[in-house]
Amino acid sequence: MTKRILHVVTNVGHYDDPSHPTGLWLSELTHAWQVFEEKGFEQTLVSPAGGPVPLEPRSLKFPSYDKTAKAWRADPAKMALLQQTASPEEIDAADYDAIYFTGGHAVMYDFPDSVGLQRLTREIYERGGIVSSVCHGYCGLLNTTLSDGSHLVAGRNLTGFAWLEEVLARVDKLVPYNAEAEMKKRGANYEKAKLPFVSYVVVDGNLVTGQNPGSAEETAKKVAALL
Repeated sequence: MTKRILHVVTNVGHYDDPSHPTGLWLSELTHAWQVFEEKGFEQTLVSPAGGPVPLEPRSLKFPSYDKTAKAWRADPAKMALLQQTASPEEIDAADYDAIYFTGGHAVMYDFPDSVGLQRLTREIYERGGIVSSVCHGYCGLLNTTLSDGSHLVAGRNLTGFAWLEEVLARVDKLVPYNAEAEMKKRGANYEKAKLPFVSYVVVDGNLVTGQNPGSAEETAKKVAALL
């Protein structure tokens, strides 16, 4: 059976201050997509509202704007995928072996409270599928509860974009909350690399999380290995 991956992407195009654009951090999608594509996995894009996905302008600059991201932008068929993403209501969780939450600061706004994404995540997780995220993608796990009412992340080892990295990226005054602190409030055992911006991935059973944009490829490889 061909394995199927559900990639979660954002619909948000700016911070609270509309003069500061944000969106999908493209390489966090393209690095993982390439890993899964090479494995022959089927891949689908879903977003909280369905429809178009804005790109984070900073992700289109060196060093994040690498050959995978450039190739995606040069491919009309791939770019079209970002204009017509599915909504959660159109997706049957039973069809997927793994869910992968991409990042970009935009996801801090539309991932956490999406009931549809929470449903997909819970159903995939409780069926023994893999729940994974990279960078700010872990914001999509903040408010997801299991059938028993407990937080999915409670007592679990995980990682995601660190507060220090927010400060170093000079967006600590723009972001709506401190994701690292919010994860800890929900009982997660948050981990991070000794140095900021280096690849770091945590695997805890069927939960796989990567810390930052540079962790996307390694995160996808860990997911592929588990599948």
